[in-house]
Amino acid sequence: MSRARVYAERFNRLFEYIDQHLDEELTVDRLSQVANFSKFHFLRQFSEYCGVTVGRYVQLKRLKQASYRLAFNPLERIIDIALDSGFENPESFSRAFKNTFGQTPTAFRSSPEWKEWTERYQFPARERHQKMDVTIIPFDHVKIAVKEHRGAVGLINDSVKTFIEWRKATGISPVATSKTFGIAYDNPDTTEPDKFRFDVCGSVAADVPANPYSIITKEIPAGRCAVVRHLGSHDRIGEVAYFLYRDWLPQSGEELRDFPLFFQYLNLITDTPEHELITDVFLPLK
Repeated sequence: MSRARVYAERFNRLFEYIDQHLDEELTVDRLSQVANFSKFHFLRQFSEYCGVTVGRYVQLKRLKQASYRLAFNPLERIIDIALDSGFENPESFSRAFKNTFGQTPTAFRSSPEWKEWTERYQFPARERHQKMDVTIIPFDHVKIAVKEHRGAVGLINDSVKTFIEWRKATGISPVATSKTFGIAYDNPDTTEPDKFRFDVCGSVAADVPANPYSIITKEIPAGRCAVVRHLGSHDRIGEVAYFLYRDWLPQSGEELRDFPLFFQYLNLITDTPEHELITDVFLPLK
């Protein structure tokens, strides 16, 4: 194995450790030991590899979790979110949040600027350790309520927020009565931002009546699908899509059906730490 590969794997191990221990004190001594780096050089190595200091990286990861809670859980108190994010008081939390995203937590909760937010989370790509086991299954027809997202991928959370508000207004629970899906019509890496299409969806028993949220009715048709389970951040689901299209499909002898790649979110980022997220990725087959 090349030295560069070994180096990358040590950082991957470190990033995963940070994700899983954000609610704990993460000292330089502790993190340098996880990465198996000398603590005398660790800070410089991390900054050169990641583009930010280790302290800033940890803070950004904590602020990311806080952002989701602010945007999608409006009844949570800001002081509780601040304390859970490792800040001593709401004032220091608000100061750090505004310095990072250009909005106070209160302003972000009211009207999130997701474009500015997304730009703060451009870090080196991680190599994937999770084994991708592909299973071919029959998928049953599902009627879905849909919020159509049209525009930059970084703004999807605006559509997600609208869909959550519709669910709350109608009493359709994503836990008790409705499964949650996403339909990816385009590859965000090769599609112009203003032409990117993605549907935020939830299963429903009947057609959706006219509503002020612009939620409409569609369906996911029945048929054979190749499925892979993705564990962890939604930011890395694209790796599964690339694997299915580029690696698995050419060797499988299968042919694609005329329906886009889609996802089923088995738990939700509104109340689940990123490293515990579970998502099934479906590739429709003939």
